[in-house]
Amino acid sequence: MTNYFILIPVLPLIGFLINGLLGSKLKSEKFSGIIGSTAVFIPFLIAVYVFIELSGLPVESRRVVLTYFSWITTGSLNITYSFVVDPLSLVMVLVVTGVGFLIHVYSIGYMHGDKGFAKFFAFLNLFIFAMLNLVLADNFLLIFLGWEGVGLCSYLLIGFWYEKKFTGDAAKKAFIVNRIGDFGFMLAMFLVYINFGTLNITLFMGNIAGRPINDALLIAIALLFFVGATGKSAQIPLFVWLPDAMAGPTPVSALIHAATMVTAGIYLVARCSLLYSLTPLASNVILMIGIATALISATIALKQNDIKKILAYSTVSQLGFMFIALGTNSYAVAVFHLVTHAFFKALMFLGSGSVIHGMHEEQDITKMGGLRNKMKVTYITFFIGALAISGIPPLSGFFSKDEILWKTFENAGLISYAIVLITAALTAFYMFRLIGLTFYGKPRYDEDHIHPHESPKVMTIPLIILAVLSAAGGFIGLPHYLGLPNLFDHWLDPVFKYSDTITQSYRHSSEHSIAIELVFVLISIAVATISILISFRKFSVQEKFEKEKGFGKILENKYYLDEIYDTAIIKPIEVTSEKFFWKIFDVKIIDGAVNGIATYFSKLSNEWRKIQTGVVQDYATFAIAGIVLIIAYFIFF
Repeated sequence: MTNYFILIPVLPLIGFLINGLLGSKLKSEKFSGIIGSTAVFIPFLIAVYVFIELSGLPVESRRVVLTYFSWITTGSLNITYSFVVDPLSLVMVLVVTGVGFLIHVYSIGYMHGDKGFAKFFAFLNLFIFAMLNLVLADNFLLIFLGWEGVGLCSYLLIGFWYEKKFTGDAAKKAFIVNRIGDFGFMLAMFLVYINFGTLNITLFMGNIAGRPINDALLIAIALLFFVGATGKSAQIPLFVWLPDAMAGPTPVSALIHAATMVTAGIYLVARCSLLYSLTPLASNVILMIGIATALISATIALKQNDIKKILAYSTVSQLGFMFIALGTNSYAVAVFHLVTHAFFKALMFLGSGSVIHGMHEEQDITKMGGLRNKMKVTYITFFIGALAISGIPPLSGFFSKDEILWKTFENAGLISYAIVLITAALTAFYMFRLIGLTFYGKPRYDEDHIHPHESPKVMTIPLIILAVLSAAGGFIGLPHYLGLPNLFDHWLDPVFKYSDTITQSYRHSSEHSIAIELVFVLISIAVATISILISFRKFSVQEKFEKEKGFGKILENKYYLDEIYDTAIIKPIEVTSEKFFWKIFDVKIIDGAVNGIATYFSKLSNEWRKIQTGVVQDYATFAIAGIVLIIAYFIFF
């Protein structure tokens, strides 16, 4: 494994270099697309082989650390470039490379004719390289390298169409908001190194294993890591960047802002599962933030009309679901939903790109309608994705979301369960509002100028594959009440076994019969179905749209959160920067001190310059006076 596993991150890096350095010179879209896609597909095949290889080992042996070279050595700090290959990292690698490959193929059709075609694939490959470093790293600093790398690629790809001002603004917003979260990540790393003398994750987990529950230091570290997670995974209060990030090309939204980068925070918390099992207080904070984010984002999505903005707020909401699972210390369930969400959300983002492509760049769903007959493949696959995210059995989203609902009831109580159930109902409602307004009813676009058409096969084939995964992907994690093995839980058991044991020591969940659990399953199915029917019945025939009023207007304007942040944070910083730091501190104090010293010596030199008269007699007088003073000094002193 040591000899070939390094190819998984190296091949995307090579793809980045080839497309970045040679792509524009060769001026061949076909070459750039094949190089970019192959650089991700081969790592996927290697990951599948490693998965098979790891599956054949005993459960306790399914963890290999591959060390390639010493990265940083100074004093007691020794950081190696090492990968940990275990069930959790391998799941992430398969998602990143598998879904990433399909999105690369789709991009060949979507970005056709774009002047930055080769550069786009170079950036995608660089992102894959950074993301793979993040999920494979065996130490926090290497994770942080990948963490910052995906942030950089997000910035580059959101602002890819840099000639448009709003894309640049969206890229800067994403970059700056993520820096806030990254600061929390750095503080957590500092605390880990200062107190435990290592940044190696395994050594750190070994050092904290014997600590008491809710140790103050561990709570601080756990919450600071979570601050980093709220930035990357778009949770309250740092979620405002993700909807604006939809300004980038749609494949970017599918790869980075739905399936992979935004799940980095989920992965970080799951990788540090022992830390969070030892800090129930931090876990409760994660639970509350997750519930609030899921609910607020779902309500905002109800009144959005931009097809990508709806999916963006849906992504924020679904990430909230994953954090809810993490908050209940159900780590395997969170990762399970991460996987199924990657399938159906990548599918829907790519489906939205197909719609936008067919509608000549139109993104407003109130200006669509009747597209199901014009774009049959896109419609069918998008419909499957919508059913999956709504939690309709036997599609993948049903199994993962149902597990989250049950774990919420079991570990957080009935009130939390009710809120999450309502959020799930809202998910089904806004998703079928999107379906109804986009694909049903009469056309609401100018049929003389817009002629919707199905996308080429290079775009529809990835949609079909993702639709199959969205439909069948849930069967890897069948619930225990069916009496069948849960393959996904069994696969991840070596990673979370010790954390689960600690959690069970203080979480005394009530014993519930399978019959009660089945009742809750039926309730969730009924709620989702009713929500879908009400939404579809209303919006599939809607033709007129009035301006929103009251609470609807508040939702349409996203609770005015951007305006609140602008008023409460951005404007005060701008005013303080301009009125004090610039005009007073910079101009008067810093520049004043520098300029004042220069002025003083300038005036002093003007006075001394008067001595230089150019008259020899004056100079002789000064010289004689100096000699007299020196002689007088030696005589009297």
